[in-house]
Amino acid sequence: MTHSHNKADYLGILGSVLCIIHCIAMPALAMGTAFTHNHHTHIGFISLDYFFILINGAAVYFATKDHKSIALNILLWGALLIFAVSLIFDGKHYLFHWLGYIGSALLIIGHFFNLYICQIAPRIKLKIS
Repeated sequence: MTHSHNKADYLGILGSVLCIIHCIAMPALAMGTAFTHNHHTHIGFISLDYFFILINGAAVYFATKDHKSIALNILLWGALLIFAVSLIFDGKHYLFHWLGYIGSALLIIGHFFNLYICQIAPRIKLKIS
């Protein structure tokens, strides 16, 4: 039996991984071009950074909705806050760039913990009983 929000966890993991890939790949792809100073690509009028914040925000909201683990809620919402602030202020200081990686990693870890708590732990308990 899976919890009703497992798709949100998978979406959060995917969104965070894609953001990490984007942040690593874009400067490498732009090396030697006029775009090296700004790796913030756009979808129409929206920066891809804001798209990642929106996707991860929705994933955290639905993954923590009605969740009983306060620690996990704090981990996921705190990670989202670090992630969002780092992307918004990325161009202001290099520290925000590294905080973005930390926020992404914490989001991935939090969603994996949520999947474990809601899917794997109940199965193990059923087998032992």
